[in-house]
Amino acid sequence: MNTRYAPIDFSDKLALLSQHWSPRVVAEMNDYQFKLVKLQGAFVWHQHADTDEVFIVLDGNMSIEFRDGVVALSAGQMHVVPKGVEHRPVAEQECSVLLVEPRGVVNTGDAGGAYTADNDVWI
Repeated sequence: MNTRYAPIDFSDKLALLSQHWSPRVVAEMNDYQFKLVKLQGAFVWHQHADTDEVFIVLDGNMSIEFRDGVVALSAGQMHVVPKGVEHRPVAEQECSVLLVEPRGVVNTGDAGGAYTADNDVWI
């Protein structure tokens, strides 16, 4: 079957993910990538100097902490983190998220460290 005309099934793709905080690309549009990721626990404080970052919650609950507030998200909700704004995603229980961001964006932004995932890995 020509995959160009096949739907992308989030449930099937999420079943392939075994690590938390390790985004995997499922589609690309122009220079933007759609990445699935499973979150659990607290991520590192970081920011992306050159791009906004979109979090779309598919399953579960999460929050995005900012130095001056917090945004709580549930399945079916999304939030856009503006470029240059320091933030930290947190999920008390496992949460499935679709990220939308330009190709080449490093998940830990300017922070680096142990949570930095390999980039541009497709599933």
